Amino acid sequence: MTDNLIIQVRKLSQHYAYTSIKMHETVARKAGFSGTDHKYLGFLLQKGEMTAGELAELTGLSTGAVTGLIDRFENKDLVNRQFDKTDRRKVLIVPNSEKITALLSPFYKDFQTATEKIIGSFSVDEIKTIEAFFLKALDLMEKTTESISETKTPATNGKH
Repeated sequence: MTDNLIIQVRKLSQHYAYTSIKMHETVARKAGFSGTDHKYLGFLLQKGEMTAGELAELTGLSTGAVTGLIDRFENKDLVNRQFDKTDRRKVLIVPNSEKITALLSPFYKDFQTATEKIIGSFSVDEIKTIEAFFLKALDLMEKTTESISETKTPATNGKH
């Protein structure tokens, strides 16, 4: 593989990431959120109920930021805080899946349909190659995130 092809794919990947951010920012604003709050609703839809600490771990947000996020969602009746039935000290964040889906699906319905058509236009072998790329890229991002999180920087004075 040539260096030029690698550079071309890297630039395309960056362009994809930037375009994704722009699309999600647009969806967030139209759905009445700031930033990427709606993406965190997606985590809750996919994973179901969880504690604030689990949401912080999943998103990489601080526990304080997660508390604010949950407050904003609760004010819009998109989540509820409930005591765990087996451990009353533990508070679970329970998504209102029906309301979240009703709020976000109009923005993603056509996009999801078009994405499925794009994927369907590839052969099984091509899809397996795309899948392999995503799995390797995800693993790399997780490892990079962990490495950066563990690195002490002057900006944090060694604090995490």
